[in-house]
Amino acid sequence: MKDISSSVRKVDSIIKMSGVAQYVDDIKISGMLYAKTVRSTKVKAIIKNIIIPELPSGYHTVDHSDIPGKNVVSIIFDDMPVFAEKEVKYYGEPIMLVVGEDKDVITDIISNIEIEYQEQTPVFEKIKSAINYHFVKGDSNKAFKNAKKIIKYDYETGYQEQLYIEPQGMIGEIENNKVTLTGSIQCPYYVKNAVKVVLDANDDEVRVKQAVVGGAFGGKEEFPSLMACELAVALRKIKKPIKLIYEREEDMQVTTKRHPAWIHMEAAINEFNEIDGLTAKAAIDAGASIGLSGVVLARALIASTGAYTIENIEVDGDVFLTNTVPNGAFRGFGAPQMLFAVEMFIHHIAKELDIDPLELRLKYLAKQGDATSTRGKFRDPIIMNDMIKKAMEMSDYKNKVKAYEEEGTYKGIGMSWFLHGCGFTGSGEADHIKALVKLEKGADDKVTILIAAVDMGQGIQTTMKKIVSHILNIPLDQIIYNKPDTDLVPDSGPTVASRTIMIVGGLVARAAKQLKEKWEDGKQIVVSERYKQPEYIKWDEDNFIGDAYPAYSWGVNIVEVEVCPVTYQVTLVGIWSVYDVGKAIDERIVMGQADGGILQGVGYGYLEVMRNENGRIVHKNVTDYIIPTTGDTPPMETFLIDNPYPLGPYGAKGAGELTLVGGAPAVALAIENAINKKVTRIPVTPEYIMELMKNG
Repeated sequence: MKDISSSVRKVDSIIKMSGVAQYVDDIKISGMLYAKTVRSTKVKAIIKNIIIPELPSGYHTVDHSDIPGKNVVSIIFDDMPVFAEKEVKYYGEPIMLVVGEDKDVITDIISNIEIEYQEQTPVFEKIKSAINYHFVKGDSNKAFKNAKKIIKYDYETGYQEQLYIEPQGMIGEIENNKVTLTGSIQCPYYVKNAVKVVLDANDDEVRVKQAVVGGAFGGKEEFPSLMACELAVALRKIKKPIKLIYEREEDMQVTTKRHPAWIHMEAAINEFNEIDGLTAKAAIDAGASIGLSGVVLARALIASTGAYTIENIEVDGDVFLTNTVPNGAFRGFGAPQMLFAVEMFIHHIAKELDIDPLELRLKYLAKQGDATSTRGKFRDPIIMNDMIKKAMEMSDYKNKVKAYEEEGTYKGIGMSWFLHGCGFTGSGEADHIKALVKLEKGADDKVTILIAAVDMGQGIQTTMKKIVSHILNIPLDQIIYNKPDTDLVPDSGPTVASRTIMIVGGLVARAAKQLKEKWEDGKQIVVSERYKQPEYIKWDEDNFIGDAYPAYSWGVNIVEVEVCPVTYQVTLVGIWSVYDVGKAIDERIVMGQADGGILQGVGYGYLEVMRNENGRIVHKNVTDYIIPTTGDTPPMETFLIDNPYPLGPYGAKGAGELTLVGGAPAVALAIENAINKKVTRIPVTPEYIMELMKNG
């Protein structure tokens, strides 16, 4: 049996001794060349002709004609080309790479490439639906037919940029006729599988390794597959090491964003002022290719009742294609858009019915045993009542609501309630991923964790080690968990969807228990575990019926603000949060996730403006695109309440996405209460507040 532990440990020890993290741009390979992308300068056009100047010796172009396999980035829907061939569908779409040893020479070559286009009329409106999903629970038709009153609202959310510290980057080389790629990535096997399709390669002809990742937030889930495919084709053609690193402006203009969304909500109110039925219709903008948009839409629609139980619902949604930059994965994956709409809507219903919003919300708060939006079941205890009580005590919520009710105070406090499904939506875990993990004990009794999960700042290298250490009763320094390498680790699935600790960590825990039973000092042992869906979880993919997720995490956010009556600027006064993440494996790490997550969610709600004008991203650098800084951060208090999930390691559930999804509605409601005007879109900028104050 091949012992891989020694080589892996050698790399690990070098990093520990040096104390230096090597990001992609820090990696140097002898004879390395650089690549830069030639991009479309048109939004939608036919490529009529390309004139390339005479290239200096050692410089190359790489385009669709160099692809030995399929010219497609294989994700879910294979509709994104690696290089544009006959047409371009968005501004910045890649047409070719220019590769050489001097970046300045490459830039000069690109400036002299002439591309003749025949421009076409672009589509920016919601016209062409690529995907439609629809599901029902109960009898909403009857509820609306018999309604005493029907309340309707439209909600809108914009782009959000991941703005990871480290831009997209990848380096590649040919090793023993194998294309080897090292990148700032979340999903090594996504990259490997996409490259295999483009190169028409066998499994043993492609290797993908994770470099240290300087942030991701979903932005390095599917997008790196495009870069990897481009680089792999260049490597096969040129047969020299090549590095491809984006500059910040390029990164912000052409990488995937959070999908803009439009959500129409209707509630059927009966004679007792009860919500008898609810309908939600959502539209999300995929940009120029579908990518992951179908799954983003699915998660949004499943969240259409938020943390509430409504018996009669009808939900419908579309993915629309436009001639804009493709949109994709972002922490929360569709839920933030819908939860903003749901939380605002239930408040707006209460105001129209002249009912205390807190009273109305408590009436419909989900309970253990209730049916989910897709007719599944909340099987595990729901402790939201305790969480809400704790959050209100921490923030003095009731007294502040009363104190700020007087018009003209320009102070407000808002509270959001939310849930987040842990793991892949629907049958993703059981039917598609089928995660596999391994543990290897070497002859020196050190244990290596072999999984494809990526630590991109969320701390799983610590938490995974703690799980194994606790079960095997061995010290942490006896456990090795290195950055994933597809030649060394099995496919345990992507590092997304709040699945890493609950799903992969659960498998690691079971593997550790297996290893403990087989343990013999001085003997090499390898154990493995593959994910199996619990028998009681049933899911009808076509009709959205059943348990969309094996478990849910829950949260409460409260945000207090003050709005300047002259400039309409919003100042955050305080943030209070209570979460049920099952059981925190490492409380300090979860608290770090909570602090970052809530700021990202609140920023989405009131500060982060990104617009697309005539197909071009306008806010393309950190001067134009504003995110919360330490100067914007108010005092924050976070509390975790244990509610262990039986199938998670030590009861752990998902935490990473949960801490973002409630931020936007909480801050939007706080602003709404401060200005006494209904908010229906985010971000709630000073310009929007002025519009509401003058016209609302």
